[in-house]
Amino acid sequence: MTESTKMDFRCRRVSEVEDAGDLAEILFPGNRNQQHATVCILFELKWATAIVPSLSPLEARHGISRRTLQRTRAKLARLGLVVHVSSLNARYGGQSGWKLSSRFASSLRQLAGKVEHWAENKGPGRQEKEELTLEAIRLPRSLTKRRQTRPPSVSAEGDAFA
Repeated sequence: MTESTKMDFRCRRVSEVEDAGDLAEILFPGNRNQQHATVCILFELKWATAIVPSLSPLEARHGISRRTLQRTRAKLARLGLVVHVSSLNARYGGQSGWKLSSRFASSLRQLAGKVEHWAENKGPGRQEKEELTLEAIRLPRSLTKRRQTRPPSVSAEGDAFA
């Protein structure tokens, strides 16, 4: 079973974000347990004076199940909102644990700029290039569909080769 990574980034909603609770509602729409875990993780990392070695104390302190905490932390890490620091990282003197990402906001700004540039770029030859891109993306899907089709079934008499 695949994990749902649905997020609700409608412009109206994003402009209304005032705190971590609003952000959690956008990242985990309809899942109050993961919203609660998100807020707990973000506050823990925000107010920590150093790298947080483990997020597992949040389970008992805030009544979060281990599974919910791990799934929430994993999604926040995939989004780049939190990062794991390895003990091999010399910058942190051999410490390992979790911290808020310092690159998340700048990455979102860069992405927004690229989308804006792409939407405004309607220069000569651009449409033909984008049609070629569409065909290149469509090609692997059509190959996959052909592989999934099975040959006609052979009857017990073997009349498929007759």
